[in-house]
Amino acid sequence: MSLKLQVIICSTRPGRVGPAVARWFHEFARKHGQFDVELVDLADFKLPLYDEPVHPRMQQYEHEHTKRWSASVAGADAYIFVTPEYNYSAPPTLVNALDFLYKEWNYKPCGFVSYGGVSGGLRSAQSAKPQITTLKMMPMTEGVAIPMVPKHIQDNGEFASNELIDASAATLLDELLRWATALKTMRA
Repeated sequence: MSLKLQVIICSTRPGRVGPAVARWFHEFARKHGQFDVELVDLADFKLPLYDEPVHPRMQQYEHEHTKRWSASVAGADAYIFVTPEYNYSAPPTLVNALDFLYKEWNYKPCGFVSYGGVSGGLRSAQSAKPQITTLKMMPMTEGVAIPMVPKHIQDNGEFASNELIDASAATLLDELLRWATALKTMRA
């Protein structure tokens, strides 16, 4: 049973470091070897503020951007949200992307790779969890928090991990695999 994991870059602002962090995690997850891993960038979908006239539960999407987003999300068994912290909270791009859909998220696990200053983006992940559970997703307790993220960005723009971050990533992926395997049978 091949499980598809989407690593979703949640920041869309110019100058963001999310792609560097996400590329590192994508490669780490690929080497973990338990998922078919896909890197997804919210910026590529150009989602406006939620603009569908019918509730997402009905899946009667009118806009092409929503249909593209729906197809992308529906194709995955699990998600990793690579997210910064904005003002002690999740970025509005993540909140909006979650709001666009409903059934596509149901009964799937997710985890967070958060980054920021001293807190490592933990408040972003925590603030998103009530919304995640409302979408009938299972957020992992385990996560990867990257404090002082600028110190991990090398001169070439790539993210440099360390043993602690790698250990957190491995633990998160192991737990995500357990839940993804179990919830896939629930969705069948």
